[in-house]
Amino acid sequence: MPEYRSELLNVLDKRHYTHQITDAERLDFLASQNVISGYVGFDPTAPSLHIGSLVQIMLLRRLQQTGHKPIVVMGGGTGKVGDPSGRDESRQLLTDEVIATNIASQRPVFERLLTFGDGPTDAVMVNNAEWLSGLGYLDLLREVGPHFTINRMLTFESVKSRLDREQPLTFLEFNYMILQAYDFRELAERYGCRLQMGGSDQWGNIVNGIELTRRTGGPELYGYTTPLLTTADGKKMGKTASGAVWLNEDLLPAYDFWQYWRNVDDRDVGRFLRLFTDIDLAEIERLEKLEGGEINDAKIALANAVTALVRGEDAAANAESTARETFAGGAGGDLPVLNVGDGMPLPAALTAIGFTASNKEAKRKIAEGAVKLDDEALSDPGMVLTVDEGAQRRLSLGRKKHGIVTR
Repeated sequence: MPEYRSELLNVLDKRHYTHQITDAERLDFLASQNVISGYVGFDPTAPSLHIGSLVQIMLLRRLQQTGHKPIVVMGGGTGKVGDPSGRDESRQLLTDEVIATNIASQRPVFERLLTFGDGPTDAVMVNNAEWLSGLGYLDLLREVGPHFTINRMLTFESVKSRLDREQPLTFLEFNYMILQAYDFRELAERYGCRLQMGGSDQWGNIVNGIELTRRTGGPELYGYTTPLLTTADGKKMGKTASGAVWLNEDLLPAYDFWQYWRNVDDRDVGRFLRLFTDIDLAEIERLEKLEGGEINDAKIALANAVTALVRGEDAAANAESTARETFAGGAGGDLPVLNVGDGMPLPAALTAIGFTASNKEAKRKIAEGAVKLDDEALSDPGMVLTVDEGAQRRLSLGRKKHGIVTR
């Protein structure tokens, strides 16, 4: 692991954020000598971001914690086009009103994790519609178009993957990379921004912005990306069998948010503690060495810390208290406990735990929407119920029958 002179790159490296840096030596020197402004762009196509975006918000938090200035760029302009990265199909086009509503809905999460204001290291939130919406199409083509070649644009993964799968890529989406490159140059001019950060799928877009700025006489800019985040079992962060893990309370209750982190795979605990919490690294090293049933202490620490950051201290405390009361009841005999081993068909589990008299009755209850797992309704009678090693989940039938499933 390299030793950097700047606190910024040292923190990012030791907490395992680093994937690629365009010029690590120069960025390290700049960050050690000056306050630098860095930005991450966010997509306003939904009322809430999900936890797949949380690592990028944490990047901005680390930037601010180490004495630099975060810029949150809401894609009010690019959101009208849609980023093709990681998608198999075109996005639905949104109106200005919907985009504005979504930005307002997403803002409170940023306000919990960042300090906004007018100071030299205070965060600012900007909307790229400010400069993109006023651009004349012909003027943009004449100014920016000559610096992009179709040959190179076709090599970017976001384009290649869609073409390889013979999925349509509209000309509107094809222009996204040009607009994002323009964003970087515009932010450099307006806010003195020198750094763009993002996930590894944004590397090409970031490099485009650096190149465009260099070719049009702008300052030297830098790019930083994080690895594509997946769980230990290879799944993409932010998605579960029951849907997205939303950051906003109105789309996902705090208890369910807390439970997501409480039930992560044992192999993910140390990595997630580094990425998503402010817990001291020495304490993280202690927690990730716990084995057997004790690893649950580390998972609870993770769930409490992330929930406190995103939803507030009270939400974290209430979620832990609810979980303790629920699962303590199972341990004390008030709630039945079922070990599902490597997996058990849901109807069989309902019968085995004593909720139904037969698998036929169980399937009927599932069809009626009466069965829930951690308060999420289950509708597939063919579902195989699985639980991570050492985890506990609450299985419910109606309002009165509750039990604990373990492995």
